[in-house]
Amino acid sequence: MDLSVVIPLLNEEESLPELAAWIKAVMQANNYSYEIIMIDDGSTDNSWYVIEALRKENSHIKGIKFQRNYGKSAALNEGFKAAQGEVVITMDADMQDSPDEIPALRKMIVDDGFDLVSGWKKVRYDNAITKNLPSKLFNATASRVSGIKLHDFNCGLKAYKKKVVKNIEVYGEMHRYIPLLAKWSGFKKITEKVVEHRPRKYGVTKFGWNRFVNGFLDLASIMFVGRFGKKPMHIFGLWGTIVFFIGTCIWIYLFIAKFFFAEFSMTARPLFYVGLISLVIGTQLFLAGFLGELISRNATDKNYYLIEEKVGI
Repeated sequence: MDLSVVIPLLNEEESLPELAAWIKAVMQANNYSYEIIMIDDGSTDNSWYVIEALRKENSHIKGIKFQRNYGKSAALNEGFKAAQGEVVITMDADMQDSPDEIPALRKMIVDDGFDLVSGWKKVRYDNAITKNLPSKLFNATASRVSGIKLHDFNCGLKAYKKKVVKNIEVYGEMHRYIPLLAKWSGFKKITEKVVEHRPRKYGVTKFGWNRFVNGFLDLASIMFVGRFGKKPMHIFGLWGTIVFFIGTCIWIYLFIAKFFFAEFSMTARPLFYVGLISLVIGTQLFLAGFLGELISRNATDKNYYLIEEKVGI
């Protein structure tokens, strides 16, 4: 199979028929073998019934319905598990991503040999204050911290080699950092392509201001997990040793001052409590490193989502 198009969605019943027809036209024009995997992330409208109706009209359409809303990362993760195409395309269901970009994205994967191509919505139709400026700040920070030179980490329109999506796990709210997850998994050929950003035609945006706060928190989390997820002792043990050493030095100084000069009571000085707290915190950090090592060695690293129904899969 040439292509798998993975589409996570939440309450997008109005846009699905038009989007499915547009993707079908692109696939037929380029003579691609394909599948369209729509993941209904707990919609409360008629999105699932629309997917079932579209499936009857086009056998290339497949669907996964979650029992409740788990988030975009969970939807993408399940879509990646089901994908069979040699190239996997992800796009949003709100018609702001253009299916006409698919052939060029596929070419960059198949002919140019990239592992991942991320869309860059260079010209946007979002509100400049509430979305564009915070997005630029967020993307600049993510690019600098991760070392991946992308202008739009959170663009829903992306293309992947099949082996990339089969070797990463998207969890929590980490869909914003799929390029970084791919990099941590050893896929280094990552680039971007300027893509069309279309004005929203149906529905309303599902994201608010909290996504920017969560985005920075997730970035800190993924950087920590990526560097130390399998070796927590390297971070907790290091800082535990440093803090414990500082506490030990303080106590040695106080011991010498007390028993060789006998000029003060040890417990009367604030430095005594600084040393005591340092010893306690250092020990706790060291033990946290040991516990982290035990957990990482025995963790299954699996996320499970309750799927209510599937069609075509």
